[in-house]
Amino acid sequence: MMGNTEDAQDALQEAFIKTYDTLHRFDLRRPFGPWFFQILRNQCRDMLRSRKAKFRMEVVDETIEQRPADAERGPERANQRNDARAVPWKGLERIGTEHREILVLKELEGFRYGEIAQILEIPEGTVASRLYHARHALREALVEMNVEYP
Repeated sequence: MMGNTEDAQDALQEAFIKTYDTLHRFDLRRPFGPWFFQILRNQCRDMLRSRKAKFRMEVVDETIEQRPADAERGPERANQRNDARAVPWKGLERIGTEHREILVLKELEGFRYGEIAQILEIPEGTVASRLYHARHALREALVEMNVEYP
């Protein structure tokens, strides 16, 4: 959600502090993960709002051992892989926060519909609907970027 590693680490640290400070309010009968992610989500939103930050993603370059005889491991191939890895993030930059948020929770973090519903405080049916629309928005963003998808 934050778009770069440093801001994400700051948000995570602040969320841990807020979680610790409000631990006495945690209901032990409920799962901890969705409760924590809701705190983290709110922290990210607060930081984005307060900084009026524009979503930007940073792609970390992968260090690759060069072997001139092996074209699959050369610098050109490494650049192609880095570019390919950056495409989905660039697509996510182009869609709305609500769409980006639900895609990150489902596709990157691997939460189930019920957990996402708890984190976002919405019904499970709404999770399915938002995911459908978010995937459609991402697909349209990728088409606008002239990216082919399966």
